[in-house]
Amino acid sequence: MNKTTLLYIYAVAFFLSACDSQPQKLPILGNREAVTKTVNGKEVTDTLYHQIPDFEFINQDSVKVTQKDFAGKIYIADFFFTTCPTICPKMKTQMLRIYEKYKNNPKVGILSHSIDPRHDTPAVLREFMNNLGIKSKMWQMVTGDKAKIYEIGQKSYMVSATDDPTQPGGIVHSGAFILVDKNRHIRGIYDGTEPAKVDRLMIDMEILLNEL
Repeated sequence: MNKTTLLYIYAVAFFLSACDSQPQKLPILGNREAVTKTVNGKEVTDTLYHQIPDFEFINQDSVKVTQKDFAGKIYIADFFFTTCPTICPKMKTQMLRIYEKYKNNPKVGILSHSIDPRHDTPAVLREFMNNLGIKSKMWQMVTGDKAKIYEIGQKSYMVSATDDPTQPGGIVHSGAFILVDKNRHIRGIYDGTEPAKVDRLMIDMEILLNEL
């Protein structure tokens, strides 16, 4: 093998190594729209990305929670109900892993929406959290108007929830954990019942934390 060939191989190896060392960028999920605007007399095309809208719910302490409580943070959202006999226990076991890792990190939040607000009053949510051993305010469980919770779940977080009296618990819903960045863009959706998928979620959380 001649010197030129060796130099070429070393150059390629160096390039690949440099690429691997670059911070990974997560995609922004959801619909996007190209918008043209005029800046300094010139037309500029910008992209508007899907974004979680303003919201207002009531948490386990009967305190109003809005998007302002998550300003400047990344957060994980999910949808559940306290009497769920199927996937919710698995989801909460996995969410507890995230909670334990990040409960002292002020840049991380967890937002769990009850999809059975008739039963899941603030008092019920508080008891549920106490039973899980949750003490940090970084994890908020919220309740509120059912139609608004279903709407934000389906239209904004891109997850499903449907009343179905034939199913255990009377509701069929997604087990997704949704990763949201500081700009309220969705950066990943993960199966919250699968430990390996939650491992991936926590890796991606570190990528977003490095962007803050």
